[in-house]
Amino acid sequence: MTTNRSGYAAIVGRPNVGKSTLLNQMVGQKIAITSHKPQTTRHAILGIRTLKQGQIVFVDTPGIHRRGTKGLNRVLNQTAERMLHDVDVILFVVQADVWTEEDEAVLSSIRRSGKPAILAVNKIDLLERKESLLAYLSSFDAADFVEMIPVSALKQDNIDIIENRVLAHLPLSDNFFPEDQVTDKSERFMAAELLREQLTRRYAKEIPYALTVEIERFESVAERYRIGAVIWVEREGQKRIIIGKKGAALKETARIARESMESCFGKKVWLDVWIKVKKSWSSDEAALSSLGYLDP
Repeated sequence: MTTNRSGYAAIVGRPNVGKSTLLNQMVGQKIAITSHKPQTTRHAILGIRTLKQGQIVFVDTPGIHRRGTKGLNRVLNQTAERMLHDVDVILFVVQADVWTEEDEAVLSSIRRSGKPAILAVNKIDLLERKESLLAYLSSFDAADFVEMIPVSALKQDNIDIIENRVLAHLPLSDNFFPEDQVTDKSERFMAAELLREQLTRRYAKEIPYALTVEIERFESVAERYRIGAVIWVEREGQKRIIIGKKGAALKETARIARESMESCFGKKVWLDVWIKVKKSWSSDEAALSSLGYLDP
């Protein structure tokens, strides 16, 4: 009889509590983009962590939120909610000493799922008074969680404990993926995300939610990738903001994104970027489908 454990663990929480940073730390490389802006994650991304005792397939989900009424907001919430019912265990990430209505909404979704949940109290490195952590932990109903673990994704504190406890709650099973695989996403997908990451960081105050990225060309030519990317925005004014004076802003953003791609892929990258306007794409179901936000 096998003693190997393998299964799926959803990483859930409101926007901007550090879910993607935690995922990247656990799999040992960057597979989910990050920024200080909420709702950076827009797709469910698998992060595969293979240990001697088994394999954890983490599912990084968009933050469950109550912000905005656009079609994109609804799709992000639906994606996150759906994942709760398709996994073996839930890793609920919250920020130490903070509790909001959105945290409460996530907890309600977890209760409805009926799945075992582990509470990961993140960003403990930001606490000014460490003794406040005990009071914060005691404020939770122990019946809601099989484990409660303080963690700092940024500082990598207690990452190994999270992994071990998640693994302990997975079923006995052979591994689902090869040992050297760390995600289910293609390099094409990663290229789009790495460019969107830089755009989200650079234009955090202006247009983070009104833009998305589509890869129109992804070719391997003479030991390098040639990538053609389209940045979709909703208005001409947003296009001008991204381009910047004499194209300087776009050129710098593309340069940083290209370097991120080269680091991720281990290859030289030739990156061509265009900006196009698709009016109200984030509220249009057909546009959301064509841009990969809806299941086929």
